[in-house]
Amino acid sequence: MDAFHRLITYNREWAAARTATDPDYFARTVSRQTPEFLYIGCSDSRVPAEVATGAGPGELFVHRNIANVVLPSDLSAMSVLQYAVEVLDVKHVIVTGHYGCGGVGAAMGTQSYGLVDHWLGPIRNVVRWNKPELDAIADAQARFDRVVELNVLEQLYHLSVTPVIQQAWEKGRRPLLHGLVYDMRDGVLRELATAIDSPAAADELAARRLSGVPAGPPPMTRRAGDGTAASPAAESLASDELVDRIAARVVERLAADGGRPPLVAGASGRRPSPAARSGGGAE
Repeated sequence: MDAFHRLITYNREWAAARTATDPDYFARTVSRQTPEFLYIGCSDSRVPAEVATGAGPGELFVHRNIANVVLPSDLSAMSVLQYAVEVLDVKHVIVTGHYGCGGVGAAMGTQSYGLVDHWLGPIRNVVRWNKPELDAIADAQARFDRVVELNVLEQLYHLSVTPVIQQAWEKGRRPLLHGLVYDMRDGVLRELATAIDSPAAADELAARRLSGVPAGPPPMTRRAGDGTAASPAAESLASDELVDRIAARVVERLAADGGRPPLVAGASGRRPSPAARSGGGAE
């Protein structure tokens, strides 16, 4: 309880000191907030957003989670983003990672951590998609640092394609998007990407990856007759052709099985009876 009471004591001292230097401070801030920044960062307690940036109360609108992940399926993050952009009209949205991030480190390994594994999935994709570049980095710490950077770029790209940001840009409105990395070894924020203000700029951001992999998984490629990859212009597999190839594989599998379709559950959730499968009715 001593640690808890220390927080309460400090709060009382802080409030008194603030009032002493600026008697109207709380009266001004209680009515409204006008932050210029939405800060999306990691939950790590060693990365103090306001302290590291020198921001005071009311200057940063903050959302934090493990490994500063931005997912369109995360209703919490998307609600914060919408409120910040459409109501608070923030000028900047900043995605900030940090070197030594435990979430990124966990995503680089194969150990299971339970529920959080679902959350780390997108970061594991970053590692997989950028494997050629990462394999070329011999030093383990440098490789770890690079994954932290790639994760910031990936999440910044995710941010740029959200409907909230896209619609704001279509209307000619802010915000500008920025990607930073906080170095706990010296306390310095390092800029990875700044002033992303359009879909074209976001696409250029995706293309910056040294391994040459665009945002998202590498495209499926077709093979030439000699087994080599087809020309870049023909690499992306058209959706109709993909469907045709899948259908052909299903036909081949059925032929190999004597034309018998696999057993599937019926509408009731139960497997069909032997009589139903043979076309016979009930006695």
